[in-house]
Amino acid sequence: MGRVSQAQAEENRRRVVETASRLLREQGTHVSVADIMKAAGMTHGGFYKQFASKEALIDEATARAFGELAQHHKDGLDQYAGQRDAAQRALIDTYLSAEHRDSAAEGCPVAALATDMARDGGESEARRVYTQGVGDFADWLDTKDQDGLTRLCTMLGALVLSRATKGSPLSEEILTTAREALTATD
Repeated sequence: MGRVSQAQAEENRRRVVETASRLLREQGTHVSVADIMKAAGMTHGGFYKQFASKEALIDEATARAFGELAQHHKDGLDQYAGQRDAAQRALIDTYLSAEHRDSAAEGCPVAALATDMARDGGESEARRVYTQGVGDFADWLDTKDQDGLTRLCTMLGALVLSRATKGSPLSEEILTTAREALTATD
């Protein structure tokens, strides 16, 4: 089998990073390289042609997940013609929904990777990207009446608890209660 073109190699790398980003949010950083490569439709041996280590892939996949989150915020502002309050309300409604609860692979990297980043304990690039992403998300949620970090903590806690109690009436109640608390007007 011959060498792949540079364009094909770049496409392969993009596909692996995209797949890893999804699987990290769904399964955590303990997902195996073999499972990532299989899900990307590639062989395990191909991994080493693209990445120096699993940690290097985790770094890129984490950056991709937070890039998607930032794009989602930008798209929300664009959709609501720059009306930040309306965009924030829509984001809160989507974030604290059963669909988001049930779709970790496409969901928020803050919630999905929190435990793994806490266990990391080091100064990895993924942890740096994660920390920056949390700060940016909190800043985006900030309003004149509510602190963004408080709003993010409420959203994150509610999402994690609703995922942990999925299948029980409590799960939906957690989402509803947090959504109402964050969108109540004085």
